[in-house]
Amino acid sequence: MSDENAAQGETPDLDLPETETAEVDPVEALQAENAELKDRVLRTVAEMENLRKRTERDVSDTRSYAIAGFARDMLSATDALSRALLVIPQETRDTAEGTLKSLIEGLELAEREMQRLLGKHGVKPIEAAGQKFDPNKHQAMFEVPNPNVPEGTVVQVVQQGFAIGERVLRPAMVGVAKGGSAGGGDEGVDKSA
Repeated sequence: MSDENAAQGETPDLDLPETETAEVDPVEALQAENAELKDRVLRTVAEMENLRKRTERDVSDTRSYAIAGFARDMLSATDALSRALLVIPQETRDTAEGTLKSLIEGLELAEREMQRLLGKHGVKPIEAAGQKFDPNKHQAMFEVPNPNVPEGTVVQVVQQGFAIGERVLRPAMVGVAKGGSAGGGDEGVDKSA
């Protein structure tokens, strides 16, 4: 290209294909960039909302379950108080006087207070007696032959189970019925065939 063409304001010939030499519409370029930035902002907002919800859930779980280890240890102390009260015959409790009566009342008060405080912090007993055996909540210790209740029903609770929120702190140790009908109503059916 000569200097003469450049002086006249003509575009130099660079031997490029015609599609590349055509200018991109600046409005379309800005609209595309705007759409890309809008998409990025929306994705960032969604990620932040998910993070906020996840953090709230984690904080809630931490509040609910932080005392789980301590509560599990307190259950041992509560069990000891319950066992101490169980070894005292009812006749002795009824006729106790003086220091023995005060001791029995003190043990009962301490057990009730520990149960109340555990409940205050979300530790609740697991209902087991008469329920269908649930391996997530119950630990079977033995089977009890009992044709009067459906098989798999909890008929005896050896040790109370406890849960905190939806989590099991300690499963209930139970005796489970064996030999009853699954539906509870086919006692006269011959099953030897």
